[in-house]
Amino acid sequence: MAPLALAPAEVVARRRGDDWLLESPLALAEPPATLGLLLRRHASHRPDRDFLLERDRDGDGIRRVTWAEALAAAEGIASWLVRTNEARRPVAALSGGSVDHALLMLGCFLAGVPFVPVSPAYSLLSQDLAKLRIIAEKVKPGVVYVETREPFARALDAIGGRGVEVVTSASLRARFAEPLAPELAAREAAIRPDDVAKVLFTSGSTGFPKGVPNTHRMLASNQQMIAQLWPFLAEEPPVLVDWLPWSHTFGGNHNFNMVLFHGGTLFVDQGKPTEALMPVTVRNLRDVSPTIYFNVPAGYAALVPRLEADDDLRRAFFAKLRVLFYAAAALPDDLWQRLRRLADRTAEHEVFLTTAWGSTETSPLATSAHFPLERAGNIGLPAPGVTLKLVPNGSKLEVRVRGPNVMSGYLDEPELTRAAFDDEGFYRIGDAVRFADPGDPGRGLLFDGRVAEDFKLTSGTWVSVGTLRTGLLTAAAPALSDLVVAGQDREHVGILVWPGPNAPADLRGHLRAALARWNAEHPESSMKVCRALVLAEPPSLDAGEITDKGYVNQRATLERRRALVDALFADPPGADVLVP
Repeated sequence: MAPLALAPAEVVARRRGDDWLLESPLALAEPPATLGLLLRRHASHRPDRDFLLERDRDGDGIRRVTWAEALAAAEGIASWLVRTNEARRPVAALSGGSVDHALLMLGCFLAGVPFVPVSPAYSLLSQDLAKLRIIAEKVKPGVVYVETREPFARALDAIGGRGVEVVTSASLRARFAEPLAPELAAREAAIRPDDVAKVLFTSGSTGFPKGVPNTHRMLASNQQMIAQLWPFLAEEPPVLVDWLPWSHTFGGNHNFNMVLFHGGTLFVDQGKPTEALMPVTVRNLRDVSPTIYFNVPAGYAALVPRLEADDDLRRAFFAKLRVLFYAAAALPDDLWQRLRRLADRTAEHEVFLTTAWGSTETSPLATSAHFPLERAGNIGLPAPGVTLKLVPNGSKLEVRVRGPNVMSGYLDEPELTRAAFDDEGFYRIGDAVRFADPGDPGRGLLFDGRVAEDFKLTSGTWVSVGTLRTGLLTAAAPALSDLVVAGQDREHVGILVWPGPNAPADLRGHLRAALARWNAEHPESSMKVCRALVLAEPPSLDAGEITDKGYVNQRATLERRRALVDALFADPPGADVLVP
């Protein structure tokens, strides 16, 4: 295979007082006006190419939908929406990703109806359904989609009574052949770039859902940025095998829209990085070799041991793979090195291992590491059209974002919106960065944790939570699934940890030895861990401690488990507290 065509690693960096302003030297080309135009373009240019795939529910076959078939189904759905949803009330999907879910979303894009994918966990795992109720009250959907009614009966009861039409996969498929509405063409032509295509909900440190309206301009601009940074996609339409939830911006915007923008193929993976569902992902990866593989660190932690142990799976996985991409959380160095070794020993071509950075509010990509990396942590350089402002904040450089991919504000939250932007219109994302090479900004930016998560010890020393967390997970690998760092206004640092599926029988002994090694190498008070406590209760979704991607909310966990934090630092320590 020819080397990947990537944009040059260049940046325009300017000092302005104590601040930095960073931009790409590449001007952003004009993106398509709407997402529906992308569907029509590829259905015309490559009608018989597979667009959407998923395994049949019995597991024996694979359902395939071509680009032409997807357009026909989406037009049928859009015609139904035009006839029955004159008020253009949003369409909400409670079920996870599937081919039918995708076709419904595409139909909404054509009809100019906002689409709202909701985390299935809010309906299926939550005990109080509070987040689901809040979302329903905010968006007031006219249609709610569930794959089948039975698992969602409790959720549907909770948000019923608002004139909501419930649609299942079975009833949705009847809409695929809906007669084309004469007014559909005019409705679609009236859609403007700043009209809302989707509303995604993100939970902050309080766990309260905030609606982020994603316009056609935001989403199309973001994909135009990626196209200019990864020009190889024009010649190599991506083939993805992807489990990432569409209620989150990584899977639902970055990955799905990349396939939509470039006319690629998406295998909707019904697996997940859990013991019960990883075999589904493994089977799918045996059947379809991806060209780009996207995952979060928790997903790679589940996949890498299987790749190391199964030569056939490893060969199938790397057969056509061009890019390994992680995002959503910091990747421990141990996983980075294991992925690098697997790629080097298996692939007959170069495999690019990389990442990017952004958020739901930036739809999502704001920076891209479109150049070779030696290890995890470098989030790259600003994408075309994006301006980053780096502002001193305590001991760190807080990063803020402005560009056509950035939201204009939260849904019906004027106070939160005002607080989210500075006086120059830069979005306060809440993250910190530092230069990989202070003498050369073109070497990229290193993620330096969440500004709001870092804290001071009583000595006045700042603790960088993100750096410490990633380092400790690597030092204790593979024993832990995750951890949170405590110690604000304390004399020293402590950690609360969750055992991982590969934790040794003598976890306490393993952890004590790992922390002793860590402390010997990191004796400074900001890095040295003096107490540890193993948690029995998993992170709580309802309390906002975790997302369904497996990312732990540091602040919410410490707040909810305040009594355990007090026990962690008690003097003398209890028997459960591990002192290295």
